[in-house]
Amino acid sequence: MYTIAALYHFTRFADPEALKGPLAKTACSHGVTGTLLLAPEGINGTIAGTRAGIDAVLAHIRALPGCDDLEWKESHSPTPPFGKMKVRLKREIVTMGQPDVDPAARTGHYVEAADWNELIARDDVVLIDTRNDYEVAIGTFDGAIDPETASFGEFPAWWEANKHRFHNKKVAMFCTGGIRCEKSTNYLLGQGVYDVYHLKGGILKYLEEVPEATSTWNGACFVFDGRVSVGHGLEVGPHQLCHACRRPILPEDRSRPEYEAGVSCHLCADDTTEEDKGRFRERQKQVNLARDRGTDHLTGRMVPDKG
Repeated sequence: MYTIAALYHFTRFADPEALKGPLAKTACSHGVTGTLLLAPEGINGTIAGTRAGIDAVLAHIRALPGCDDLEWKESHSPTPPFGKMKVRLKREIVTMGQPDVDPAARTGHYVEAADWNELIARDDVVLIDTRNDYEVAIGTFDGAIDPETASFGEFPAWWEANKHRFHNKKVAMFCTGGIRCEKSTNYLLGQGVYDVYHLKGGILKYLEEVPEATSTWNGACFVFDGRVSVGHGLEVGPHQLCHACRRPILPEDRSRPEYEAGVSCHLCADDTTEEDKGRFRERQKQVNLARDRGTDHLTGRMVPDKG
């Protein structure tokens, strides 16, 4: 059984590049896989490995400047959710493109999972899903507004175009693990919205702690690892990944005429050229050859590299 740790922490790293090598060495020496992003604003990522391996990497991260109070969320998988370990340098650990946004300075009011239903049931609260459109498509909270954004960087423009709809409303926002809401709540505070709330620990904490019988969540939650989606109790969901567009599909979607393993699905068949599909077919051929040899081809397990 693999332990999976999802984490993020906003802090100021003076030299993220100097942190990259030692962090990667610690992870690889303990057989830990996944992706960690380093930026001047902090660290973000998901890793998987043995209990001892995860503990070693978390101890290393907690020793980094300003990370002694690091929090993370854990889950488990019987199969390896990642193929290899990647430590990457980024401008932002989750890309919003707003240089004045600083979650380390202030954020909205944190709301515990146990109190979330009561908050979002209020008439004076508007509920906004800050995730990407393909994530919202497979699951969200009752009554949540979908901004229909393809990337988190589109959120500020969406807010500017729609803020008139929410005059005199308290704004509650949520995302997968909480990181996007750290930035979106800081952004709204900077825009003069004072009553801003977000789900502490994100959807994952809600699904872990709130019983399905009293839940207001519908569907599955997309996750950025080999499980693809999870439901209540963090049970692995039914979704699989289209390795062409990296979006979640259901098993029955593989029967659609647009589906070709590793090449296209009904969500992306019209978005790629024949040249693209040719490259994807060659990649899938290598995946199949590796599988026939009884080995794993890393491409076969690739998942979206998102914050």
